[in-house]
Amino acid sequence: MNISNKTVLITGGGSGIGFETAKLLSTRGNKVILVGRTTDTLEAAVAELPHAVAIRCDISDAAQVEHLVAQVTAEHPELSVLINNAGRAFTYTHGAGVGAAEKAHEEFATNYFALLRLTEGFLPLLKAQPEAAIVNVTSIVAYSPAVVAPSYSDSKAAVHSYTLALRHTLAQNTAIKVFEAMPSLVNTAFSQEIGGAHGMPAREVAEALVAGMEQDEWEIHIGQTAGFRAFYLTAPQQAFEMMNQG
Repeated sequence: MNISNKTVLITGGGSGIGFETAKLLSTRGNKVILVGRTTDTLEAAVAELPHAVAIRCDISDAAQVEHLVAQVTAEHPELSVLINNAGRAFTYTHGAGVGAAEKAHEEFATNYFALLRLTEGFLPLLKAQPEAAIVNVTSIVAYSPAVVAPSYSDSKAAVHSYTLALRHTLAQNTAIKVFEAMPSLVNTAFSQEIGGAHGMPAREVAEALVAGMEQDEWEIHIGQTAGFRAFYLTAPQQAFEMMNQG
């Protein structure tokens, strides 16, 4: 698809993958709407970008999402690309007293339920455009979990499943393209607790994401994801062990 001169909304757009994607898209003449929870981070990001606006929203709050959808519908009715990038993660391993249910509830609130709510809320705008897209940012752990981030892995697997169903459904009667960006470990502040310092730069993820959209690559495998997926499909137990070695 053509990814120039469009209006693009990116959740988690003030830092990491979201910000790098916003920077890249801004150079192509796109208007970028950055959504996030931290005002200072958003303002700093917008200051670096032409044709960008910031909207503060905690997407885990249903009322705030409803307000966001109403605001964007009124102020940016030409919205044609939604990038669901915001994420929440805890590092822990399963065991007594770790609070897995509470951690999972918080992760799913942002990584899964908010994504569903945002997508459903913006569908009327996206359907009104001659060309539109939804991009869900998941992870290599959508295929096989990392035991140090178990419920985060669960949430990304859920989004992967949702994306497959959404793509199939929207292809029946709309022009909306549905992409999934699936990076391996990325070096962001978000990932430092699980070895992110050894991950790929967020800029490379952004470049691969945009290139995948341009090439209509529905599942955009970034970094080590393509090789890992192939290994997982032939030897799932060995792939799981490789994911969790050390």
